[in-house]
Amino acid sequence: MTRKIRLGAFLPGGGQHIASWRHPDQPADGAVSYAFHKQLALTAERGLFDAYFLADNLAIGFGGAREGGNAKVAGFEPVTLFSALAPFTTHLGFIATASTTYEEPYTTARKFASLDLISGGRAGWNVVTTTGDATAQNFNRETQLPHAERYRRASEHVAVVKALWDSFEDDAFLRDKESGVFYDPAKLHEADHRGAHFQVRGPLNVARSPQGHPVVVQAGQSEDGRGLAAETAEVIFTAHQHIGTAQAFYRDIKARARALGRDPAHILVMPGVSPFIGRTEAEAREKYDRLTGLILEEDGIGLLNGLTGGTLDLHGYDLDGPLPPAPPTEGMKSRQALIRQIADENQFSIRQLYQWVASARGHYTVVGTPVQIADTLQDWFENEAADGFNILPPWLPTGLEDFVDLVIPELQRRGLFRTAYEGRTLRENLGLPFPVNRWAAQPRLQAAE
Repeated sequence: MTRKIRLGAFLPGGGQHIASWRHPDQPADGAVSYAFHKQLALTAERGLFDAYFLADNLAIGFGGAREGGNAKVAGFEPVTLFSALAPFTTHLGFIATASTTYEEPYTTARKFASLDLISGGRAGWNVVTTTGDATAQNFNRETQLPHAERYRRASEHVAVVKALWDSFEDDAFLRDKESGVFYDPAKLHEADHRGAHFQVRGPLNVARSPQGHPVVVQAGQSEDGRGLAAETAEVIFTAHQHIGTAQAFYRDIKARARALGRDPAHILVMPGVSPFIGRTEAEAREKYDRLTGLILEEDGIGLLNGLTGGTLDLHGYDLDGPLPPAPPTEGMKSRQALIRQIADENQFSIRQLYQWVASARGHYTVVGTPVQIADTLQDWFENEAADGFNILPPWLPTGLEDFVDLVIPELQRRGLFRTAYEGRTLRENLGLPFPVNRWAAQPRLQAAE
């Protein structure tokens, strides 16, 4: 099969941009409107997106959290939302975020396996370690775990979840009414895990789905994050401002995977892109300027306070002056470095910096025509910078509809994107292999020996 661009749709109901809820096209209550999320899912499926992707926070999010400024303060828990959306779609995947730091592996395995069955094999788990003392204080801690410790826990957590997803072999359930045999007990297996962070006996009380188990997604860019991604991920969500850094990341991840004995083609690198789309450059720029003009100063300051690690309070600084130094923290180290890079490379003032990252938080913002945006995506895709992209429409539904109606036809004309779904499961549409159950594989391995 000819290699095609894979596309995720990052669609928080309240909008991606911190001021999006103030845009006249965006429902002010979109973050907590089930009907609006359903509309977004149907539009994404009309556009043949691989998956609807949602991040998640376990505490009040960036920007305006205490000042009352924006729609990121409250929303749906994503697995719950996706379980409700799945019956209204037939091909669209659903990638939800869950934390390895604040969840137990059994709980994670159970809820994602359930979503996978409900959706007919269209679930994905975005693995995050979760940062911030505010979150820690919601889970019986005063401060977050150190960065390296979070990633050691994450590696073990993912291993346990995958073991639990293999509890039942694919053909374990006989459901033979005549004999009264519901399942073959020889095809049910305990995880029996004892490690540094978890003790989990198992087995999981959810069967495997038509795609075997949910697709594993990961979004870390630090050294520890890259190690976890190369070891465990099937899709990697990453942030880059330039094709050069994206290429370096892409090649590094593929090399790490190969060194671990994995097929690099089975790890899809999908940078985030936030497009402002106009039929002309002037129209695209007008859309960008209009949304930028809706940012409240308090929101912009709150956003940068969070993205720079939480120790730097920009209140009182001259917003038209440079971003002051900020010591690195145990939070999102790679994102802190990226924000500093954006400020320094562009010589942005504090105000210009928060205006630029207000939509994509360090992901690549593109302002242009459908042809120009397609040119950018094609360049990255064909030159070892991306296997696909997570699209972050600045505001909704218009930003998503613009991409579906204007950019996707251009990608299709170039033969870069599908004209119909390849299969019914998320794995089939992403071109990822079916994960063979470890217990079913054992007899064949022994026979081969």
